[in-house]
Amino acid sequence: MGRVFLIFILIVSFLKVSAQSASITLNECYALSMGNYPLIKQQGLIASTKTYTIENARNGLLPQIGLYGQATYQSDVTGLPIKIPGTDITPISKDQYKVYSEVTQVLYDGGATAVSKELAHVTAQQENAQINTEIYKLRENINQLYFGILLINSKLDQIELRKADLQKGLDVTLGAIENGVAYKSNADFFRAELISANQIVTEQTSLRRAYLNMLGVYTGQVYKESTFLVIPEVYETFSESITRPEIDQFEFQKQMLGIQSKMIDAKNRPRVGLFVQGGYGRPALNFLKNDFVFYALGGLRFSWHLSGLYTAKGEKHLLNNNSKRIDIQKNIFLFHTQLKIAQESELIRKWRDLIEADEEIVVLRNSIKNTAAEQLKSGVKLPADYIREVNAENMARENLSYHKIQLLAAQYSHKVTLGQ
Repeated sequence: MGRVFLIFILIVSFLKVSAQSASITLNECYALSMGNYPLIKQQGLIASTKTYTIENARNGLLPQIGLYGQATYQSDVTGLPIKIPGTDITPISKDQYKVYSEVTQVLYDGGATAVSKELAHVTAQQENAQINTEIYKLRENINQLYFGILLINSKLDQIELRKADLQKGLDVTLGAIENGVAYKSNADFFRAELISANQIVTEQTSLRRAYLNMLGVYTGQVYKESTFLVIPEVYETFSESITRPEIDQFEFQKQMLGIQSKMIDAKNRPRVGLFVQGGYGRPALNFLKNDFVFYALGGLRFSWHLSGLYTAKGEKHLLNNNSKRIDIQKNIFLFHTQLKIAQESELIRKWRDLIEADEEIVVLRNSIKNTAAEQLKSGVKLPADYIREVNAENMARENLSYHKIQLLAAQYSHKVTLGQ
């Protein structure tokens, strides 16, 4: 049984590693980074805090039990101002004692309990919105790393095509040298270019490894050099409505201010409740009886603290000012977001125009390179001339690939800005 379990664990580990080294998508990176970010654990604490806060507010409506005691010494006590003949009235002791328990039941608390529960709900929502805002910003960092790796992959692909063209030219030149129609130094042109290309491959591979490692830190995964990043789909149109989590955060902040205004009203309303008190003391209820006895009493209790009415108006003015301040902050956020949306829209348009021109240039450069290859075979072109055309075509292909990746990066940055 233990061996079977061990084999199962090994298979699961192998599949996990294989999945990590096979392929990943941008949306998977988003999801993994959100689950791996330390701040996400705070959402569980927020939910737990909300539950306890609501439970505590609800418990305020349950019967409340208190145990009290006091011992006092008075300079004077209540006594009868007259003497009754034949009657000896024992004076009340100046040292008095009382131990009692009291049970109270709230009948009306001014709506404070209901407001407290409402405030707990909205506070939790506002705190979650704040966390979602911070986590959402991870997408910008993920985009930079993901599309940075795609750019490196594209550059490496173009280098491999360039190396293939250089190798083809070297093979032709070596054949010409064997036939005695070319100098041995001609081959050195191609060898030098191949070495230079391999240097670029080394640099870009190292940079790609670094980007993969940083992406792994965000997602909590280990990516191999063989990990394939799926190129995201191209977006042609966007919904221009802004649905960023910051909007929710502003709305919940305003809701909290509205509930705090309700709380001001609730705390300034009267309270009504029942109470039952039972105890043991001297004197008890009968102040003329100077003995330790048990006693009990109960009834209806009313209280109303009027001092809060003095400051209620000012407190609401402060809440109103804070609400206006939140509106200003929201408008500032929307202004900068709209400005960024306009910039990104223009950037997307620019990349599309450049791609259209790049595609024409690549076709032309490829035709020129192929002609130069034929002329190299016939000895009309020198190696340096052929290499120049190869490099020109390679640059055109790099520009096309670069602009395509930049278009994708701009589109997904645009999605993040819109909150889609």
